[in-house]
Amino acid sequence: MAIDFTLAPEHEELRGRVRDFIQGTVEPALARTEGAERALSRKEYLTVIVGLRDEAKSLGLWLPHMPREWGGMGLGHVELAMVQAEAGKTRLGPWVLNCMAPDEGNMHTLLQWGTDEQKERYLRPLCEGTAMSCFAMTEPEVAGSDPTLIRTHAEKDGDEWVISGHKWFISNARRSQFAILIARTEPDVPEGSTGATTAFIVDIPSDGWNDVREVETMHGSTGHSEIVIEDLRVSDAQVLGGRGNGHRLGQARLGPARLAHCMRWIAQAETALDMMVDRSLHRYSHGSTLAEKQGIQWMIADSAMELYQCKLMVLHAAYKIDRGDDFRTEVSMAKHFVANSLNRIVDRAIQVHGALGYSTDTPLASMLQHARWARLADGADEIHQMRIAERTIAAYKDEGSTRSATGGLPI
Repeated sequence: MAIDFTLAPEHEELRGRVRDFIQGTVEPALARTEGAERALSRKEYLTVIVGLRDEAKSLGLWLPHMPREWGGMGLGHVELAMVQAEAGKTRLGPWVLNCMAPDEGNMHTLLQWGTDEQKERYLRPLCEGTAMSCFAMTEPEVAGSDPTLIRTHAEKDGDEWVISGHKWFISNARRSQFAILIARTEPDVPEGSTGATTAFIVDIPSDGWNDVREVETMHGSTGHSEIVIEDLRVSDAQVLGGRGNGHRLGQARLGPARLAHCMRWIAQAETALDMMVDRSLHRYSHGSTLAEKQGIQWMIADSAMELYQCKLMVLHAAYKIDRGDDFRTEVSMAKHFVANSLNRIVDRAIQVHGALGYSTDTPLASMLQHARWARLADGADEIHQMRIAERTIAAYKDEGSTRSATGGLPI
């Protein structure tokens, strides 16, 4: 049988090294930077977190998702799942290893679609950790889940393009040195078609790129910017992936990026489950510990079963990506299920902690605020359900069975 869920010794060793670094170095260092009694200046804080990046490089844990020729570890998506699921146990873990969103997805995009000149100018600084980037697609006037409706437009003017439009929830924009921006370039292509947009690389700052504000969310102002673009000029050399390929490029970027989010969400869900069980073992009430009470046991059991499903779905979807198979349905399923499981598991952990869980004395309240975003990011729940249903119906029509739409597994 080819199915084998054991890890090769080198992969087990890698997972152990990542875990030891995150738990033994990153978490203690970040703990020293938090709390009023341990407040650091901005310069001191940056010195700490940049130092963690330097240590990750020295340990060979830098850029797990990129090829070795670009300074990375050259891991496939199944191997990356092991790394992300450990790095995601702490908020800055993926950033320390330089495999965080949106830079991770932009690196893949530039590697796949960029010219040699674009790779040297934009990809190399990302890989070296000396630059940051953003992906500017979502707009307030149209549904973010339907990029064929994009209104930001670019018009040709000689060997330049003039871009105007409105973007929002552009994560990381205020910290970025450049953006990958999607704009409509083909006015004659009907609305709803996939060949109407083009991707451009925009240097930040640029005349006409106006960062209006950071959008306040339920977890605070954390870098999701609203951008107004007015007569911004870029050269033909800034087109990424060819004219009219904006939709294809965006979808190619988002598929693996969705799964990378799931890998990190699994880390958060596992942390919440660990905290839930630990609390149940140490909290005594009405004659026994919480762990001995059936109602609490059911919450633990439901969470353990969901987390098991999350891990299997992510590993199978990653396996399909690595094989070069069509992975769209599996990634949609994983993205929907993992995002919802994360919300449920963190919520149960809060319930088991009682008022303590609702306070900010544990990380659970912040985790739940961030978890709610997971059901919207990179495609809302309902969009993924619609696509899954469409592909399931199509499979039955084409093959007389839904088997291929449920993973194509040998059972």
